[in-house]
Amino acid sequence: MSTELDLVPAGFVQAIEELPLVDHHVHGASAHDLSRKAFEEMITESDRPVPDWMTPFDSQLGFAILRHCAPALGLTAHCTPEEYLARRARLGADEVNRRLLTAAGVGHFLVETGYRGEELLGPSGMAEVSGVPADEVVRLETVAEQVAAGGCEAAAFAGRFAEALWERTRTARGLKTIAAYRCGLDFDPAPPDGAEVAEAAGRWLAEGGGRLTDPVLLRHLIWAGIERGLPLQFHIGYGDPDVDLRRSDPLLLRGLIERAEPSGTPLVLLHCYPYQRHAGFLAQAYPNVFFDVGLAVNYTGARSAAVVAESLEAAPFAKILYSSDAWGPAELHYLGAVLWRRAMARVLGGFVVEEEWSPEQAMKVAAMVGADNARRLYGLGPRS
Repeated sequence: MSTELDLVPAGFVQAIEELPLVDHHVHGASAHDLSRKAFEEMITESDRPVPDWMTPFDSQLGFAILRHCAPALGLTAHCTPEEYLARRARLGADEVNRRLLTAAGVGHFLVETGYRGEELLGPSGMAEVSGVPADEVVRLETVAEQVAAGGCEAAAFAGRFAEALWERTRTARGLKTIAAYRCGLDFDPAPPDGAEVAEAAGRWLAEGGGRLTDPVLLRHLIWAGIERGLPLQFHIGYGDPDVDLRRSDPLLLRGLIERAEPSGTPLVLLHCYPYQRHAGFLAQAYPNVFFDVGLAVNYTGARSAAVVAESLEAAPFAKILYSSDAWGPAELHYLGAVLWRRAMARVLGGFVVEEEWSPEQAMKVAAMVGADNARRLYGLGPRS
């Protein structure tokens, strides 16, 4: 039985498979062996207990793991979850990580360390296991919460945060904000003044300075990030139930995008599902906007080619990036790369088969999105 990929020139498919990707937004792989319960909790975005009458393996992501990751661990494709997890346990976390991270074909990882980073491999650990460079992306909210935890007066917060941010980002390649989770993206786009920041900091610190959700302080962090000048990543759209999906549409950032445009700081929209077409519009309209469909590729599995195709509709190709947003099981790092390559081969190869694009144009776009755009944006240098 023929498939769509059978119609695509073999050399084009091979070239995409061999492209050393830049995973510009990723978290570390789990450094420890995982029980079935722990593994299943990491292959769903729900934070609720899994009912005993179902398994997250019965999903696009779960089926994709059994199809694509099983052979990488020495099993037949489409094995059972029990067979898969037993094989994973026999190999152990170190060997699973080594096999899957090296097989992903990533040439550079940009590792965001702000969420439960102590449970995962950091940039140096990712580099050691994968054999390729790994640099850090710093989460703004985590830096602010660390400043508060260290003891700080309200009037001194802005200065202390600026000092801490500079110190934490001396070698970082980018910044990230999760304002979509903390207050939604429909915030006032103007930078708050010093008095507003001090007043908001006073309220927050008086309450213990824990999880930062104050919109004034989040605006301050974002504008401090813009002034820092490193590419600033925004979580957009799909995520766990902590995010209000209605308030994570990237179109809500239009006012901020326009105000930030003179700074020249790149604003990078992550994941974007189901708003990938909205992100494409913004990337076309504004020179400071870039985006990916990261997390959505893994979670849409066999349907990921449709999501990737939509990301290519309106945006200039120089504004689109690749990421896996993998967190925890190395399956997600590997699978993000595999599914993205297959999607690009299908979508761009289809354009070639239909004689809408030349093979050279298709390979140029695959290389731009998979690696070259991120290398330019984050100052990684050209591919070797």
